[in-house]
Amino acid sequence: MISGKTTLIAHVGYPTESFKAPMIYNPWFDKKGIDAVVVPMGVKPEDYVAFLPLLFRMSNIRGALVTMPHKVTTMSLVHETTPTARIAGACNAVLLREDGTLLGDQFDGAGFVRGVERKGRSFRSARVLVSGAGGVGCAIAASIAAAGAAHLSLFDLNTASVEGLAERLRAHYPQLTVSTGSKDPAGYDVVVNATPLGMKESDPLPFDVERIAPTTFVGEVVMKTEYTPLLKAAMARGCQVQVGTDMLFEMIPAYLEFFGFGTATAEELRESATLKY
Repeated sequence: MISGKTTLIAHVGYPTESFKAPMIYNPWFDKKGIDAVVVPMGVKPEDYVAFLPLLFRMSNIRGALVTMPHKVTTMSLVHETTPTARIAGACNAVLLREDGTLLGDQFDGAGFVRGVERKGRSFRSARVLVSGAGGVGCAIAASIAAAGAAHLSLFDLNTASVEGLAERLRAHYPQLTVSTGSKDPAGYDVVVNATPLGMKESDPLPFDVERIAPTTFVGEVVMKTEYTPLLKAAMARGCQVQVGTDMLFEMIPAYLEFFGFGTATAEELRESATLKY
């Protein structure tokens, strides 16, 4: 039951139809007796810059989960960002602090990396390909670099975005080999789709699956469908995979701590979640 005492967490993005977070957070809040709720809010890109400051004029809001297509834009709308967010060039969480200022942080990459490593695949000295240099792709690339990868190849149709990410990675991780311009998945230990491809049935595959070796780990960020066409094709080749929601479950404990709601394990969250696809 939502009351006048309920603390709000906005889930801001566009479109909202594929949002999974409310079906994970809200059952967990209920189970723990926490009077808080995650509320989906669909905001188009042309309205977002004006909307976000007004959102935090509300007296009963604690913070916001930020998703596509607003993660990069949010960087310029908060008062302070964490080092992780600055390296990623995007943030997916905003906290309203007691003094009224907004702190932006980034948990996409940490959630993705933790999920892969919990499946037994290490990024230490690995060769990794990440397609997509938007908010989530930048975050994942930054966390993979921090996890000790040896070579990171980046691809995006937006040349400025991908080259900017490459420069930030080289500056922060001088020992890391960073290349750009190709999405050929041959020869990589881990391949990541960090694009929206897979949200629509008519979407082409983000990689030439025939070029992916059976020993390659394939990760996905799309959450509209649990097993996307990419993951199904990769599994048919014998690849180990990670579904998009695994990243979400692994990052939520960090979100809960950020917003001051304690913490949880991914297993606890899965037990209470009411996910639907």
